[in-house]
Amino acid sequence: MSEKIEFQTEVAKLLDIVVNSLYSEKYIFLRELISNASDACDKLKYWSLMNKEVAPKSGGFKIVITPDEKEKTLTISDNGIGMNKEDLINHIGTIAKSGTADFVKNVKDNGSIVDLIGQFGVGFYSAFMVAKKVEITTKKAGEKKAYLWVSDGLDGYEIIDAKKQSNGTDIKLFLKDDAKDFADSIYLRHIIRTYSDHVEYPIVLNLGKAGEETVNTASALWTRNKGEITDEQYKEFYRHLSKNMDDPWLTLHFKAEGSIEYNALLYIPSTAPYDLFQPDRQQNLKLYVNKVFISDKIEGLMPAYLRFVKGVIDSSDLPLNISREMLQQNALLSKIRQGVVSRILKELKKRTKDYDDYLKFWNAFGIAFKEGIYEDFSNREEVASLSLFASTNDKLRLTTLDEYISRAKEDQKAIYYITGDDVSTLRHNPQLEAFKEKGIEVLLLTHPIDEFWTQVLTSYKTFAVKHISTADINLKIERNEKKADEGDLKKLTDFMAELFKSEVGKVEISEKLTKSPAALNVENGQMSIHLERLMRNHQQQTAFASTRILELNPYHPLIIKLSEMVSNDEKKNEVADVSRLILDQAKIAEGETVSDAAFFSEKLSQYILQSL
Repeated sequence: MSEKIEFQTEVAKLLDIVVNSLYSEKYIFLRELISNASDACDKLKYWSLMNKEVAPKSGGFKIVITPDEKEKTLTISDNGIGMNKEDLINHIGTIAKSGTADFVKNVKDNGSIVDLIGQFGVGFYSAFMVAKKVEITTKKAGEKKAYLWVSDGLDGYEIIDAKKQSNGTDIKLFLKDDAKDFADSIYLRHIIRTYSDHVEYPIVLNLGKAGEETVNTASALWTRNKGEITDEQYKEFYRHLSKNMDDPWLTLHFKAEGSIEYNALLYIPSTAPYDLFQPDRQQNLKLYVNKVFISDKIEGLMPAYLRFVKGVIDSSDLPLNISREMLQQNALLSKIRQGVVSRILKELKKRTKDYDDYLKFWNAFGIAFKEGIYEDFSNREEVASLSLFASTNDKLRLTTLDEYISRAKEDQKAIYYITGDDVSTLRHNPQLEAFKEKGIEVLLLTHPIDEFWTQVLTSYKTFAVKHISTADINLKIERNEKKADEGDLKKLTDFMAELFKSEVGKVEISEKLTKSPAALNVENGQMSIHLERLMRNHQQQTAFASTRILELNPYHPLIIKLSEMVSNDEKKNEVADVSRLILDQAKIAEGETVSDAAFFSEKLSQYILQSL
């Protein structure tokens, strides 16, 4: 029985990109297909623990590479879990779950398909870089029927009933004329040893009459002594795990001993993955028990703020005879997690000594990492100490909290911060004027998570952590310039309070402003304007909206002039118009939109023209 099926639209686009693009590293297809074969063996190895009848009947798991120079074909075979018809359609004929649309978009933006192929889970399709036709003969473990999948990578594929004695998958590539080198056993041996030596299962080169040759070392890299492993082997294992072609920023290989023993080989990539902030993003850690793959979906093995860490954890102390669901509740996992997180944080601490190098990590993963200040109670202060922040001290270099404290004033007892949408806007926020005048440094926080970790990290070492609106220090500045009359100021604040009663809860005089005529603030202890705006932008209800306070600078010539005019009934309309402009200016400085853009533009133009 034969069935012809068209490719999905997105798959067709993908194949068009793969087939018609130029590559300098065509060997990537072999690395990807070997990796897939290894995964298939992993799955059957785990399944056979509970279902002995599906285990390999003779020998162990292996991956066989069969080149045929005469026929110009290359076959990659494994005795892993195999596929049935449904699997072929879901995993080969459709790759919607792999983010194909994102892949296509990133190829157009990035221009490098090699870096993206594995990252988006479309490694199988790299076969069409070298093959004009691909045949997959496969039989799923525990099932009787076998199938043949055939495609030229152009318009679709065909699934045909087939015969196969044992479970597993054979992928036969009919090589293009310019890819005949991939049927050369010498070249294949070099590729396998260079890029797949770490694969746990034997990779056997089938040389026909010359017999078979196991090419790789076939040992779990993470169980070997660090002194035996080269940098290139570490990098290739990282590429095998991550499906990326970049080099890791950090490689951490250690064996933990004590109440629980385990081996860990962990990596932090050089660049952030495309899905770092997607809610359904999967963990990047593979859990093994005595070199038996258990799962790569164990929740809680790594905290969410370290979700960019990739690698392998292998323990002999975890039980093999329990389900993955029960394993997730195992108390030993909690100890492993604590140990792994501690080692990662210690390693990051070492890397902070080279600011430029550490900045590469921070630019890629800093926003996610800062989530740990909010989420990880036991390591909160340690994560905070490893975090970098923009501040009013230096426009170029980010600072740590410890560096901030080292520069604090002698009588300063708090770390001050302000939140907003971007650093450049925050630098000109009127609320900072008194702090700048007094020489007090302020952190400029611009990420949504900053609104949350500052609510739980209320102190760091001996310093309180405070928003500048809650500063309890003396910010009053000694001045010699003219100040508005107290009585006139009272009339002006009353006038503005009535004029803006639908937008502002209070109008008050402030001694903290030095250059700006006014600034917006909120009641002490209420939600910041930035957080309220974030919630509003994400369509969250703000039932407890903050009370806006319009603060006026009594020394500013504009405020002095308005206070003198407000008692003149003939000038009330002009005072109202200028007051509206002042409020709009304060909103803009706070990152808010003006109430009436047309009015703001018209009046601003009018007053500029008058001044000219």
